[in-house]
Amino acid sequence: MPIGTLEVLLVEAKGLDNNDFMADMDPYVILTVKTQEKNSNVVSGQGSTPEWNETFLFTVSDDVSELYLKIMEKDNFSADDFVGEATICLEPVFTEGSLPPAAYNVVNKDKEFCGEIKIGLTFTPEPERSDNIPSGGYGESEESYGGWKQSSYGEE
Repeated sequence: MPIGTLEVLLVEAKGLDNNDFMADMDPYVILTVKTQEKNSNVVSGQGSTPEWNETFLFTVSDDVSELYLKIMEKDNFSADDFVGEATICLEPVFTEGSLPPAAYNVVNKDKEFCGEIKIGLTFTPEPERSDNIPSGGYGESEESYGGWKQSSYGEE
């Protein structure tokens, strides 16, 4: 499995079911990669077509295979409401390195289509280490810095 950094560009959503009957909904997105979770800003006043244009970074290691997006609606006086979710397979971005923003289907609790969300993805693999590079990095051998070396100066 690839190891590196996944950059997620959260662009916008369209056609979301507006479940706030009193006003335009104030959606935000919870982005999850394995145990890492990040929240977008709450977008107010844009209703079912919010724009975020936010970037999130995730560390990728081991068996990461998908990005999970959960769209929520911010409520001030009660618990936030679930709007929909999308799951994005990450294999294509691991292979290609970068995927331009594309629309992904959003489904509700009944797994019915309820809009789309536009996401761009970039994967930057961690440089592979060879066995002779110390864990501190820098690519220098231990003898070439910070250690004592016997000098040949003045010996005859």
